[in-house]
Amino acid sequence: MKNLAADLEQQTESPERSRRNNMKNALEQTYLDLLKDVLKNGVYKDDRTKTGTKSVFGRQVRFDLSKGFPLLTTKKMFLRGIIIELLWFLNGDSNLQYLAQNNVHIWDDWPYKNYVARNMKHVTQEEFIEKIKTNDAFAKKWGNLGPVYGYQWRHWKKPGGGEIDQIAQVIDRIKKVPHDRRLIVSAWNVSDIEEMAIAGLPPCHSLFQFYVSNGKLSCQLYQRSADLFLGVPFNIASYALLTLMVAQVCGLKPGDFVHTFGDVHIYSNHISQVKEQLKRKSFKVPKMVINPKVKNIFKFKVEDFTLVGYESHPSIKAPIAI
Repeated sequence: MKNLAADLEQQTESPERSRRNNMKNALEQTYLDLLKDVLKNGVYKDDRTKTGTKSVFGRQVRFDLSKGFPLLTTKKMFLRGIIIELLWFLNGDSNLQYLAQNNVHIWDDWPYKNYVARNMKHVTQEEFIEKIKTNDAFAKKWGNLGPVYGYQWRHWKKPGGGEIDQIAQVIDRIKKVPHDRRLIVSAWNVSDIEEMAIAGLPPCHSLFQFYVSNGKLSCQLYQRSADLFLGVPFNIASYALLTLMVAQVCGLKPGDFVHTFGDVHIYSNHISQVKEQLKRKSFKVPKMVINPKVKNIFKFKVEDFTLVGYESHPSIKAPIAI
């Protein structure tokens, strides 16, 4: 594939590339319009990280997954990381080691900060992660993030003992009772909130619900807190992919992914990056191809996913607020 960054620096474009650049990407435009909304209508709010945000409350966007896969093209996305994190969730894992061994570092900051605070040791984050990768005992003690997403999805503790596998349960109900209005998975376990502090904060994407109609599976996510520039593009792609996977194993076609928000915000130190992104034109919507042989939600591997027709502008760096 031609080097995209070099292409963008050229003064002229080929007619084909110009046509694709100007093609309306309705899925991506939904997200870009939300960025514009928050820039225009957001009010300043202090926040837990002391960074400051522009914030609005109560928004909703919808993506028709039959039209393509909603992965942003106005900045390059780390799709492999999104897939590996989702497989980590579905495995019920809550230890950093699996992610570190697969070179996915989107969760590194919180356990590293916790380790340094508790030990007062001057080690670099790279040294810490290398030890998480290679030392099982160290990873067990310092790589544990608490009962976060995957743990709640697969190991929700029952008051009288035992646990509930919410993912297995919801897939079974989709197959047997597709008209059910309780096809819900929750990560918001009030009794475990304090134990999730190691990971930095309670679940942001808190609860999701499936809906079956006319042979199509849709999913709605409620996200209580949404970092619109850095986090939300990952969340959109992750839950869109989860919807495609669940649809396949349940013998359904993909419907809509509906993303409902509480506090939607742009951090103060992301404003210039957002404005840069909004100057860019979207490329054509890509398509996600999933290995049709996989019929068990817990048997997917990274190599079972192929993104077709993806072109993007270069990534845009921004600091993560922790």
